[in-house]
Amino acid sequence: MAQVDLRAGNSGWKTLYRLGAIAALLAVFVFRRNLGAELMALRSLGVSSIPAMPVSLAGWFALLQSNPLVGLVLLNVFDLVEYALLGLIFLAVCAALWQTHRSAMLVATVCGLGGIMVYFASNQAFAMLALSERYAAATTETARATYQAAGEALLAVNNPAAIHQGTGIYLSLFLVLLAGLVMSVVMLRSTVFSRATAITGILANGFGLGYYFVLAFFPTLLTLPFVLSAPFRVIWYFLIARKLLKSQ
Repeated sequence: MAQVDLRAGNSGWKTLYRLGAIAALLAVFVFRRNLGAELMALRSLGVSSIPAMPVSLAGWFALLQSNPLVGLVLLNVFDLVEYALLGLIFLAVCAALWQTHRSAMLVATVCGLGGIMVYFASNQAFAMLALSERYAAATTETARATYQAAGEALLAVNNPAAIHQGTGIYLSLFLVLLAGLVMSVVMLRSTVFSRATAITGILANGFGLGYYFVLAFFPTLLTLPFVLSAPFRVIWYFLIARKLLKSQ
C-alpha cells in the first residue's frame, strides 16, 4: 500500500513536522533516557572516576556538592529534555495522523502530553541540588534538620537508587508508553507511515509496558523491558524523523 505524502496536506503543519523531526533525531543521537544507568555501567567496567550511586540522602547531598553534573545525571535530569522532545514528536505524529483516526489520536496525544507533565512535576533533580546547597550553607542544626526532612520527602517521590518509585514516575511512564503504543497501532492502520515504523513502535512501547509486569512479579529483572525496548525505540524515532523530513 502506497504511503501518503504529507506535503499534499495542510502546509501549515510543515513547521510542526520539522520540529518533530528535529526532536526525534535529537532523541536518537543526543538525549536519551537512562544516562545514569550508562554511567553505572561504565563504573562497573572499571572507570573509577565515576562515583557510586548514592543510597542515602547524605550520599546524594555529598555527591551533588562534589560533582553536581554527575549527581544531576543520576537523578535523571536529562529525562526532562528527552520528555520535552517526545512532546514535540507526539504533536507532529498527531498532526500527520489526524485525518486517519481522530478520536484515537486525540486520546493518545492527551495521554502522552499528560504523562510528560506528570514527569516534569515528579522529577526532583534541580530541587535536590538546591536543597544540597542550602544544607551545606546551613549554620544551625534546626536548619539542617529541615533540609534533611525536605530531601527525604523528595527521595520518596523519585529515588533512582530504589526499586520502587513514587506514583508520579509510574503514571507518567505508563501514559507515555500507552500513547506511543496507540499511535503505532494507528500508524499500522494508515498509509502515512510505513509498516516498519508502525511495527517498530508497537515493539518499543509494548516491551516498555512490560516494565509493570516485571516490576510486579520479577523485580530483579527490572532493567530487562528497557533493554529490549531501547533499540526499537531508537529505530522508531529515526523512522519517524525520516518520514517527517520528507514532508518538507
